[in-house]
Amino acid sequence: MKKAYIGLDVHKASIVIAVALEGRGDPELYGKASSDLNSFLKVLRRVMDKYELTKDDFALCYEAGPTGFVLGRRLRELGFECEVVAPSLIPVKASDRVKTDRRDAGKLARLFRAGELTFVHVPDATDEIIRDVGRARTDAVEVQTRTRQQLGALLLRNGYHYAGSTWTEPHMRYLRELVLPDPAQKVVLEEYLQRIDTAVQQVTRIEHQMENLLQNWSRRDFVEALQGFRGFQLVASMVVTGELGDLLRFDHPRQLMAYVGLVPREDTSGDHRRQGPITKSGNSHVRWMLVEVAHHYRLTPKVSAPLARRQEGLSREVRDLSWRAQERLHRRFSRLSLRGVHHNKVVVAIARELTAFIWELARVVARMRAQRPLAPA
Repeated sequence: MKKAYIGLDVHKASIVIAVALEGRGDPELYGKASSDLNSFLKVLRRVMDKYELTKDDFALCYEAGPTGFVLGRRLRELGFECEVVAPSLIPVKASDRVKTDRRDAGKLARLFRAGELTFVHVPDATDEIIRDVGRARTDAVEVQTRTRQQLGALLLRNGYHYAGSTWTEPHMRYLRELVLPDPAQKVVLEEYLQRIDTAVQQVTRIEHQMENLLQNWSRRDFVEALQGFRGFQLVASMVVTGELGDLLRFDHPRQLMAYVGLVPREDTSGDHRRQGPITKSGNSHVRWMLVEVAHHYRLTPKVSAPLARRQEGLSREVRDLSWRAQERLHRRFSRLSLRGVHHNKVVVAIARELTAFIWELARVVARMRAQRPLAPA
């Protein structure tokens, strides 16, 4: 039990501070501070002086949001107890019709004191860097895909259709040599082509940066082990690892499934149980990546040449787990498909079970890491 619980309503330029002292009294609004870290620390020390608190006497919390985790990490580095709250899990009264920064800060402090808040995992700085790089690659791929679709629509409107494989070298030569009816349309075509070339180069540069970051990443052994699974190459492995962080914080694979929003919604009352679509809560980026990888398990289990190369140097335990995942998920994919389940539902079900194998892989890698002999000093 702390002597005080401090709620912070964090914005781009300011932080509103409310203090809930131990007991049942209403939170006290202290005031507003600048979001600049040094300025905020000065105000925080004045709060400590006013209420005669030491670092061990109080705890702080704020909602996860666009300002990220920099504030939380810095406060923890300085020895303060700081938690980041899941915004979607904050209790809300039906009668609450007024929302202000002061009320939000006071509400956080009061609920923090009552123990009714749910906290999110705060990634370390390296994990967040790799997460940002992975999301930047996704953005570049989306620009590339959207531009290709726009270019294809332009050509279709003008009666042009390429019969071979698209976006190959022959296709690009065809597009560059194409003569359109009007010079203005040719300019538009060239603009699209240049935008596609820029996006392709951007994706290549980011992937090269990901390869460099992996060399000194503390989770490199898990990324390499995950690449031993079917469908997981470098990008998918780094994205999933960077987004999920430390998987050892999940005590059961069902917690991981819920974290990525792959469990079905449920409305059960009495003897009636009704399940709906998946919750789609939590991390949408890693959920999307898992669904994309799940498509690979429709194929007959085998260790292809690229997969065999990725498995070189991996332990027998990791390779056995990878094969067990292939057999289990392919069998599940086939059975659900034969039952007539919609293809999208089948893929989501496979992605949900795939998370359990990833959870198990994290335990295997952690056990191998613990058994590894220490390097001589």
